[in-house]
Amino acid sequence: MTRTDVTTEADDAGPGGYAAARLRLLTEGARSGPSRREALARLTDDWLDDLFSAGAEKLRGAAGIKGVALVAVGGYGRGELSPRSDLDLLLLHDGSDEQAVAALADRLWYPVWDLGLALDHSVRTHAEARRTAGEDLKVQLGLLDARHLAGDAGLTAALRSAVLADWRNQAPKRLPELRELCAERAERQGELQYLLEPDLKEARGGLRDATALRAVAASWLADAPREGLAGARRRLLDVRDALHLATGRATDRLALQEQDQVAEELGLLDADTLLRQVYESARLISYAGDVTWREVGRVLRSRSMRPRLRAMLGGGRPAAERTPLAEGVVEHEGEVVLARTARPERDPVLPLRAAAAAAQAGLPLSPHAVRRLAEAVRPLPAPWPAEAREQLVTLLGSGRPTVGVWEALEAEGLVTRLLPDWERVRCRPQRNAVHLWTVDRHLVETAVRASELTRRVHRPDLLLVAALLHDIGKGWPGDHSVAGETIARDVAARVGFDPADAAVLVTLVRHHLLLVETATRRDLDDPATVRAVAEAVGTTGTLELLHALTEADALATGPAAWSAWRGSLVADLVKRVSAVLAGEAPPDPEDAAPTAEQERLALEAHRTGGPVLALRAQTEPAPDTEPSAGSEPLGVELLVAVPDQPGVLPAVAGVLATHRLTVRTAELRALTLPDGVEGSVLLLDWRVAAEYGSLPQAGRLRADLVRALDGTLDVAGRLAERDAAYPRRRGLLAPPARVTVAPAASHLATVIEVRAQDAPGLLFRIGHALEKAGVRVRSAHVSTLGANAVDAFYVTGPEGAPLPGVEAGEVAGVLEEALRG
Repeated sequence: MTRTDVTTEADDAGPGGYAAARLRLLTEGARSGPSRREALARLTDDWLDDLFSAGAEKLRGAAGIKGVALVAVGGYGRGELSPRSDLDLLLLHDGSDEQAVAALADRLWYPVWDLGLALDHSVRTHAEARRTAGEDLKVQLGLLDARHLAGDAGLTAALRSAVLADWRNQAPKRLPELRELCAERAERQGELQYLLEPDLKEARGGLRDATALRAVAASWLADAPREGLAGARRRLLDVRDALHLATGRATDRLALQEQDQVAEELGLLDADTLLRQVYESARLISYAGDVTWREVGRVLRSRSMRPRLRAMLGGGRPAAERTPLAEGVVEHEGEVVLARTARPERDPVLPLRAAAAAAQAGLPLSPHAVRRLAEAVRPLPAPWPAEAREQLVTLLGSGRPTVGVWEALEAEGLVTRLLPDWERVRCRPQRNAVHLWTVDRHLVETAVRASELTRRVHRPDLLLVAALLHDIGKGWPGDHSVAGETIARDVAARVGFDPADAAVLVTLVRHHLLLVETATRRDLDDPATVRAVAEAVGTTGTLELLHALTEADALATGPAAWSAWRGSLVADLVKRVSAVLAGEAPPDPEDAAPTAEQERLALEAHRTGGPVLALRAQTEPAPDTEPSAGSEPLGVELLVAVPDQPGVLPAVAGVLATHRLTVRTAELRALTLPDGVEGSVLLLDWRVAAEYGSLPQAGRLRADLVRALDGTLDVAGRLAERDAAYPRRRGLLAPPARVTVAPAASHLATVIEVRAQDAPGLLFRIGHALEKAGVRVRSAHVSTLGANAVDAFYVTGPEGAPLPGVEAGEVAGVLEEALRG
């Protein structure tokens, strides 16, 4: 039979009618949801039934073909048919007439392909299907959801019974394979509940994990916590349906550019509401998976006990030992559970005591215990009793085990009952590639990081609680540090801290970004910078806590937020502020004498009439680490001395950019030469790092700098070529650059802040624009977070004084216009 014959006869079965009805259902019906998926599955079932019947009758007359069944498997078998889902079909037969079955398969598959529908198909006998399932775990999982569509229903029923029996018999072997498969997938795809562009199906906590939990339940070996699980799966399916309609493609990745459209299709407020709903669903599925796989492991370990050992123990299973951990809390079979004598209805501290005991022991908190606590425990009085506060601090200071215990409390709503303000940050996305986690998980991660630094501070309890609360204001409009200050004051009073400790917590939350932003964006040699930080912090004890909180916060944010270089800058700032708080006056940078090397380079530049430079690797111990921790590279110090002339800043920045060197800090100062030597020399003291590969030779840098200064090197042209080929910028819709003046940030210069998309040659463009504006750059402080550059420039007029307010605003406007152009 030719393909044309197959298509013509399939048309008689009504593919055009199916296509039209399908289109109406997807475009004119209700929003994405179970009812539409079920309607689409029924519509497809009827169409395939018609195709099967028409094909069977054509091949064998009115009697049709015997011993053949059309079976839906996988997602289609479950009736979860999204707009662009594959049709997972099995043509099951008894092997009596393979030629007729092959012809029938053609009459089924070709009409599906003709409509542009994706098809995952197979033709197998009962024995072949079972054998393939035994060899391929994914095939077996698909057959667990087999559903009869057409033909011999007895064949389908027999296969379903056999596959389920095989699955239950082989569960001790196959479930560990399934768990390993889930773990490998999670390693590749990440955790759905934290990704900005998640894969709804493959990521951990996604639809495949939900299907795996169904398979575990079908084994009768263990079962997942049921409450909320079906709803979480439904919400993810709804999002996938809307995603298919928005993109017109069979995709499971919720890309940023589609999130607003998907949210609108689902009737949600915005993309953040959508992501939060996705994260909540994924978190529930992930937690159910953790509990289920833990139970599977427990059952399999119990079953692996040898019969002889059982006989030695009297033929029965010994009573599991219950080890006391705290008042009302015991360890039982590798989990923390409530003691038989526990009375949660009379003990409001019990949830925190159980959680702290579990985290300290490094054991999971039993979901049954958490559920009982959620149902029976009374609210804590306000302020909390001292024991409750101490148990919270113990929980937060337990390190990595805190995360799993906190998730168990969250699963039953106990966290928001203890800290009502937590609800606004729970599952809240952070649309910044620098952040690895949602706001709530970031807060817990910061506490985990802070627990590693408690030996450095005199009040570990304040550090840990501040770590938990530092971003609590992100659920409110405006500056989250300002909003967090108010919330922290309320929480501190509720938890029972005295007024003095509460004031410290409020200061830590309000100023948790102060040290890192000041260290990376301000001139630390400027006395106004150090005094401003000292005034905000107030005491050396608070400064000590803020230093540790800054490091913990950055480490919990992600790799791009902390480095040895940032740590060294913060440590330098803390040292200077500590001196001021101790009563010392910050040194005047105007009084700072050049080093011997700086003076040597200046004299050499004056003698030769051209630039002289030196490169020196900077390697220092990471701040506040033990000597055994080794040293970390802080970049390279680049010293450049050049006779005073226009265009030095853009020339040096441009040459460094062409050599793929990233500028971290840049200081410029004019040196007066020793007595008897006329003229002045510009000294540039910069910290640079190679984007990749090794550093260029100093001789090549100097040669290019000479050409850049005399105009024979087209720096702008070279950078334009690189910019055109820069892969991260293709198709990028970045927000426009923003330039502002920071008032009262310095008494020595005007501070202009630039926030822009990072790109090769950005510092060159800024330097060129400032040069054209007729200002001098005293120093530059460059900070890059992900794709965003946040730079600060200390500028003066030609005579070396800060710019008047109106003139400073005009310079900022000129610079902003230049960057936008």
